[in-house]
Amino acid sequence: MIDATILVADDDQSIRTVVSQALARAGYDVKATDNAATLWSWIQDGYGDLAITDVVLPDQNGLDLIPRIRKLRPTLRVIVMSAQNTLMTAVRATERGAFEYLPKPFDIRELVSVVGRGLTESSASATAEGNANNGDENLPLIGRSAAMQEIYRTLARLMATDLSVVVTGESGTGKELIARALHDYGKRKNRPFVAINMAAIPRDLIESELFGHERGAFTGADSRSPGRFEQAEGGTLFLDEIGDMPIEAQTRLLRVLQQGEYLPVGGRAPVKANVRIVAATHRDLRALIRQGLFREDLFYRLNVVPIRVPPLRERTEDIPDLVVHLLAKAEREGLPRKSIEEAAVARLVAARWPGNVRELENLIRRLAALYSEETITVGIVEAELSERYEDSMGQFGESAVADESIGGSVERHLRAYFDAHIEKLPPPGLYARVLREIEKPLIELSLTATNGNQLRAAKMLGLNRNTLRKKITELDVGVSRARRSARRREIRNTEDE
Repeated sequence: MIDATILVADDDQSIRTVVSQALARAGYDVKATDNAATLWSWIQDGYGDLAITDVVLPDQNGLDLIPRIRKLRPTLRVIVMSAQNTLMTAVRATERGAFEYLPKPFDIRELVSVVGRGLTESSASATAEGNANNGDENLPLIGRSAAMQEIYRTLARLMATDLSVVVTGESGTGKELIARALHDYGKRKNRPFVAINMAAIPRDLIESELFGHERGAFTGADSRSPGRFEQAEGGTLFLDEIGDMPIEAQTRLLRVLQQGEYLPVGGRAPVKANVRIVAATHRDLRALIRQGLFREDLFYRLNVVPIRVPPLRERTEDIPDLVVHLLAKAEREGLPRKSIEEAAVARLVAARWPGNVRELENLIRRLAALYSEETITVGIVEAELSERYEDSMGQFGESAVADESIGGSVERHLRAYFDAHIEKLPPPGLYARVLREIEKPLIELSLTATNGNQLRAAKMLGLNRNTLRKKITELDVGVSRARRSARRREIRNTEDE
């Protein structure tokens, strides 16, 4: 028997029994109750070396007990467990000073492990008690899957810190929502949240955008302009698509992170930087480091805490909650109120979502706007999904297997396309549509590889030059874009040398 007593409060008899038996087998003495009053009485009398409480108890919210416990017995660790598996539950548990938050259902072995840590680790400094109310929650993140629960727990631990975070995930997974949650529920929430997309800024304007410029710093700089660091002073700066940041700008950013100050373009006096950095990317930064396209030292400065946002296909159990949330959101934005059949939701769960939550949201908006029916039926969903596959067919998504052949990838997309039509056949002209989708990226990439030289591209492809020109016109191939891509590649190669 371990010389430690664990206090357990949960109004569910089966959970109390399972938890008590598991802790007893681990060697602990256990006292269990179904209400907050008894738990508080034991703590007042000095019983217990660690307490475990559910959030919903018949006589009191378990979270409201934590500040009282911390005031009376500051060293007593409290573990919170709850079936209300939302971000706010995790945040509130952490704000009130809980040692750990465990969403139900949880692995009983994990609970025993957490209890062991709670008894052995030194007491951490008290977390400031939160003042969040218990009203309706306008949750920034939706989902009760295991993957989302882990994200909630990580976010809750980060709220009271200024640690830099890198959020990774495919396009459309909600990386900016993670950054906003860190800001809106953190200690900088009363200061600005400033977002900047590094992929959308011209290469020669990035430094001015980030650090601002003084009057006369360059041609056209008729007045002083604050940069995003200055705009975000005291708050959070969200650097989206950090993987697309040019090397020279990465060097300037690294210097800011190292020295805590920056120099505006054309400025002479450095300015102190007081911002929390949250970066995001859909690219593999470690692969970019190996290619010489991303600084390794900057990566380690930014990637203090990595958070991976799972694609929607890895958390399909969250789709029903997302659908309800997105329909309500559409209604708040002025679109007609809609309900949805259970069979229609099941069809959405079974669909592929290469565009992730953003694609699902766009579909829900379209369903709310374009259909007069008050209830969205499975037939309506089938029609929209079929149209969606016709529009997106042939595009190679990020979910493709890395070592998959081109033929295998095309077959996978075509199979999904045919499956979307159920017992119907696709519209006529399928052969031409498939060839068009493959030809265009092939020609664009060939022109990029040959620096826009059509004669060399035609020779490489095995086409007559006039045939290539005709296809460029028919397919609306961006020749100038191919040349710009080739030029950027030449610049990177020169820099690497």
